[in-house]
Amino acid sequence: MASFVLLFLLALTGRAVGQTNDSTEPMCHDWGESSEAAVLVLDGEAGWVSCPLFSHPAVYNYTTAQSAGHDLVWYRLLDGHDLEQPIPYSARVSRERERLWLQPAVANDTGQYICMLRNKSSCSRIAVRLQVLQRDQAVQSAGCPQVAMAATEELIGFQQGKTLTCPNLQDASKMADSDPTVNWTYVKQDMSKCDPYPFWDIHREQVGTRLRIYTMVSPYEGLYICTVRYQRRGGSLSFTRSIKVSGIYPTTVSKDPTILHPTNGKVFPVRTSSDIHLTCRGLLPFIIDKPEREIWWTVDGKRVEQLNDGRFSQTNSTIDDHRDLKAETILNIRDVQSEDLQRNFTCSVRNARGSMARWVQLEEEVSLPSVELGCGLGVTLVLMLLLFVVYHVFWLELLLLYRSWFGTDERHTDDKEFDVYISYARNSEEEQFVLSTLRGVLENELGYSVCIFDRDSLPGGTITDETLSFVARSRRLLVVVSPGYASQGSQALLELKAGIDSMALGGHLRVILVQYRPVQRQSLVRELRRARVALALVRWQGDKSKELTSRFWKQLRLELPVRRAGREEQQGSGKEAALMRLISQNSTNSQTGLISNTTKKPQNVPNSAA
Repeated sequence: MASFVLLFLLALTGRAVGQTNDSTEPMCHDWGESSEAAVLVLDGEAGWVSCPLFSHPAVYNYTTAQSAGHDLVWYRLLDGHDLEQPIPYSARVSRERERLWLQPAVANDTGQYICMLRNKSSCSRIAVRLQVLQRDQAVQSAGCPQVAMAATEELIGFQQGKTLTCPNLQDASKMADSDPTVNWTYVKQDMSKCDPYPFWDIHREQVGTRLRIYTMVSPYEGLYICTVRYQRRGGSLSFTRSIKVSGIYPTTVSKDPTILHPTNGKVFPVRTSSDIHLTCRGLLPFIIDKPEREIWWTVDGKRVEQLNDGRFSQTNSTIDDHRDLKAETILNIRDVQSEDLQRNFTCSVRNARGSMARWVQLEEEVSLPSVELGCGLGVTLVLMLLLFVVYHVFWLELLLLYRSWFGTDERHTDDKEFDVYISYARNSEEEQFVLSTLRGVLENELGYSVCIFDRDSLPGGTITDETLSFVARSRRLLVVVSPGYASQGSQALLELKAGIDSMALGGHLRVILVQYRPVQRQSLVRELRRARVALALVRWQGDKSKELTSRFWKQLRLELPVRRAGREEQQGSGKEAALMRLISQNSTNSQTGLISNTTKKPQNVPNSAA
């Protein structure tokens, strides 16, 4: 810009480069071709070319140049020609101040146009490229007017309003014989549809030649095409322009830049001789007419490019959110050194409204004993897995071992006489199992005191009373479940009811179910069906359960009372208890002199007794 102004002034004063004091003819300074002033015109539309020499009015404008005796002359160099030719003015091609009008432009007008400003002592010239596009060369959306010139841009704050004026409308008004008319067309952002005005909403309205947007919302963003038509010298002329409308956050929202990450004074652990990446994210609001925004890292107050250290580099990226930028910059540090731990790393953001900075530091990372932790964790997992497997396989043995160490011998906490009362169906198979197998193991091998009604009851007693007495004086009621058990009115049903009632009333009796043979649920009495739901069930599996180390006996021992005394003591206690019961029974019968009318019936009890 400064060089252009200096050379332009020298050219106007006759002291341009290459001019001598003795020369009588001025040397014309040639500025070449101006790429910024290139013009595109659609074939058949009105267009014009402006002389770029007057694009800097602070240096020289058209009025001042005319008053100083300078003349503006236009030449053209058409495509395919070598010599510049004067422009023949006509009704179609005319000059208006610093502009050359083509009303309308045709395909043959394409070429280079030179404007020359000169007087007797100075001369300056500059060229402009004009290209007349054919209809098939212009950008066109489906059903939309064709536009040759690039779109201008309008930014409107959301929930705010603005009035759109078609570009160059005032220029057309100066050339028109009457007021021009404007037709507006809206093209969506995806270019999928073209809607001519009216747009059928209350927030956009054409007022005269202008388009008023009262309330800006996201659906109104897109391209607005305006077609200007005017009359000149009896002919109808037109040209088309476009405006790209974008929504931005309104001015009522804070426009101060903000750092989102990291927090001020954050400390990053790092190991020396390693690489680290420090990330800074910020929000940079957009300010109209002041778009300059920046985010950067400094190391001890110096930017990365000022450090002259190849270990430091910076990577930037941005995301556009309605012109507000969500920016991110990453400071990459290779081969961290010990002196880097003492440096101050600062992230800064800036726009036209202000700036913000946050600093971070590096510290030596404390190395954890990863090998020791890994080995310890591995050993712990192996031990946990091993314990799980051991418990899953030997849980019965573990529970029995725990009971033997910490279990309480119930003989010291109650006044019961028997450990187990066995209830079973009185038939040959179940009776043989109870008398030969269960009784033998419980008394001879495990040392429990066992009560079996048919064996331990005395002659002459009442079955109902003695049954209830035996159940009440036992710590466990062991019920041998089989298909023939607990038929209606049997003694077994009486024993089962007595045991369940004792448990329900909060007594110390517990009921254990031993399944001797599988039984269908529908064949069981109501009491036994309910008992199977709530009580422990130990299954006898024939030959597999005969060994004392089998699962059957282990599960049964878990349900039986804890025993810590030797087997001989248990057997002695059982004999003494039987002797005491015999003496007590004889003494009672002799005193009362009563003889029971009811005899013992191992199989059934009358319904009235039940």
